[in-house]
Amino acid sequence: MARNKEFDPDAALQSALELFWRRGYEATSMADLVEHLGIGRASIYATFGNKHELYLKALDRYGETYSAVLFRELSAPGPALVAVRGLVRRFAAESTAPDTRLSGCFVTNTAAEVGARDTAAARRVAQSWEQLETLLHSSLVRAQAQGELAPERDPRALARMFLVLLQGMRVTGKACDDPARVREAAEAALTLLD
Repeated sequence: MARNKEFDPDAALQSALELFWRRGYEATSMADLVEHLGIGRASIYATFGNKHELYLKALDRYGETYSAVLFRELSAPGPALVAVRGLVRRFAAESTAPDTRLSGCFVTNTAAEVGARDTAAARRVAQSWEQLETLLHSSLVRAQAQGELAPERDPRALARMFLVLLQGMRVTGKACDDPARVREAAEAALTLLD
């Protein structure tokens, strides 16, 4: 008769995500995961695979969670540019807030830490960025259709610019304790929507 798991795999995955997000892949050992999750090494391997597989599952979880948040924000009824401006300003605020700026974005952290040498992680980063760009593009196309965005503006180019800006704000926020740098850059970029 098989034994029941003595832990909640969903909660353990969320806990692993938080540890990887805070410390990074390289700085998190299997011993750290065992201690942080409060479950045995054999249970981690049996449920999630090795450390790399667990990391990728955590990255998938993060992507699913935050894609849903971004979709809700950018697909809300009403003026589309309000949603885009709100998203950019939220990223700027989170990138400079004392309690969130140092953690950055798990996807951006992954790109900076392991993306160049880990093809599986790089694919997930690319997919996440593609989803964000697509959501931004859709919002900007909707803004154009609603008469909020000038017809001569290029929604695809603007979406790409905002994607790069959002990721750059996360990196800059981690390394710079001057909130004005990030917030002023965000506001300057938003003038492109006027």
